[in-house]
Amino acid sequence: MKIKLTVNGLGYERDCAEHRTLLRFIREDLGLTGTKEGCGMGECGACTVILDGRAVNACMVLAVEADGSVISTIEGEAKGQSLSDIQAAFERNHAVQCGFCTPGMVMSVKELLAHDPKPTESAIKEAVEGNFCRCTGYTQIVEAVLDLTGRPEAKGELRHV
Repeated sequence: MKIKLTVNGLGYERDCAEHRTLLRFIREDLGLTGTKEGCGMGECGACTVILDGRAVNACMVLAVEADGSVISTIEGEAKGQSLSDIQAAFERNHAVQCGFCTPGMVMSVKELLAHDPKPTESAIKEAVEGNFCRCTGYTQIVEAVLDLTGRPEAKGELRHV
């Protein structure tokens, strides 16, 4: 089946098997390997992309279901050599440890900020709850978002629950 979609502002038209996941399509057919496969079952969030304004696990969406859609991946975040604001906040706050979960985390945060530009600590935690970090970097991730949004809880003042 032939599908058309827009990824990171660029239009693509490709033949695609009906059983191919959006994750495989993005990584293998488009060569955008920043989106990671962790579990392949929608549990870890490593493959999170923005599909028509919503954060989704690309391993759980068939590519043919995305026909006609607009998709953002981690490759669309940086502009040339400049990090996006979210990526820069992650860097400033040491929210990147091994880095495997980071693309999915960034995309989840991007969707959150698109709908809530000044999220609370609780809202940030809820937004990334579908993203699994084996390095336990959640505190720094929440601090990065608070820093980015100018919330007073930023910079090590988080309430630990």
